[in-house]
Amino acid sequence: MAPWKLPLIVAAIVAPIVAGFYAGGPGVGVAVGALAAVALLVVAARQRPRGPIRLAPASDGRRHVLLVATCAVEDPAAIRKIAEAARIDGADGGEGADDVLVLAPAKIGFLDRWASDIEPARHRAQQRLVATVAALAKAGIVAEARVGDEDVVQAVEDQLHSFPATDVVLIVGGAEEAEAAEAASAELESRLQAGFRRVVADSG
Repeated sequence: MAPWKLPLIVAAIVAPIVAGFYAGGPGVGVAVGALAAVALLVVAARQRPRGPIRLAPASDGRRHVLLVATCAVEDPAAIRKIAEAARIDGADGGEGADDVLVLAPAKIGFLDRWASDIEPARHRAQQRLVATVAALAKAGIVAEARVGDEDVVQAVEDQLHSFPATDVVLIVGGAEEAEAAEAASAELESRLQAGFRRVVADSG
């Protein structure tokens, strides 16, 4: 942690507590202090190590391509764009074909998260997977499909414990989504020990 961050963190914790005691007395001050402690624990729990993302070892000599789809991809032009960027040799799933896995992070909405109900998000992710895998199959690319964590980087890291990816391709649905994925793209590019590319999956 940078030296200048610690005083800011301490000030962010202490200032609301002092203000609570001053404005509402001991009861409010204690309540604000408890909320600050909970917030600090939540932030700490969400932190993750920033070292290299280690890969499962591959022993078959094939390319193993992980396609991380944040959107459904059905347009043939977009599929061609992805296949070219990932250098996928479909070969209709025959011997020597690239091993392709499509991973869809489950996008959990605010209400679903508040209610601790992740099933709707997983269902939407599965629908994206079905559409994308079907479109890949039409292009002669056989792929498996899995739903992952809502956090793109965490989803990739979890998957690479078992899938020996030689290449990782992040697929986003347009310029706006690409901008939103900038941080995840930068982190994946810096931490992955595999080839990484990002594809904006519009047909234009």
